[in-house]
Amino acid sequence: MLAEEEPQEPFVVLAIRLLLLTGARRDEILTLRWSEVDFERGALRLADSKTGAKAIPLGPAALALLAGAPRLEGNPYVIPGHRSGGRLVGLFRPWVRIRERAELGGLRLHDLRHSFASIGAAAGLGLPILGSILGHKSHATTARYAHLSDDPRKAAAARISDEIAAALSNHSAGGEVVRFSRP
Repeated sequence: MLAEEEPQEPFVVLAIRLLLLTGARRDEILTLRWSEVDFERGALRLADSKTGAKAIPLGPAALALLAGAPRLEGNPYVIPGHRSGGRLVGLFRPWVRIRERAELGGLRLHDLRHSFASIGAAAGLGLPILGSILGHKSHATTARYAHLSDDPRKAAAARISDEIAAALSNHSAGGEVVRFSRP
């Protein structure tokens, strides 16, 4: 659906892709200036955000997207608007059109941030790391964003129980003594 939209609204598509790939807030992307993109260190260095100054680390896909993004001469914004020198203001209407075509129901732009956190949690990344990327001051906020499903927890429990079972099996076969610790 984004590819269909790109010829008419390339900067709308760029904004949505950056939201998906960074976990950034909508206004952090819409107000992003080229001077805040640090290609050398692979980060967005925001002077101001909802939680103050922060750096958002960029993965290779986000860096490649930014490196290939068009720049409008005389416009400091990564996501320029229709007015000369200005930024894109109206992302809501194009988003509604895109999500309807893609049959995404009531998915909000902000839900892309939650998806970023959920995918990170499912990949086994800890809440402190995810919270740092998202700019959260509280792990409780990150936990709400990450929508921890049972799948990663089941996988973790399986790994732990497999380790213990292997140790027990090894012990009963005459191997090392299994040591359990007390809290």
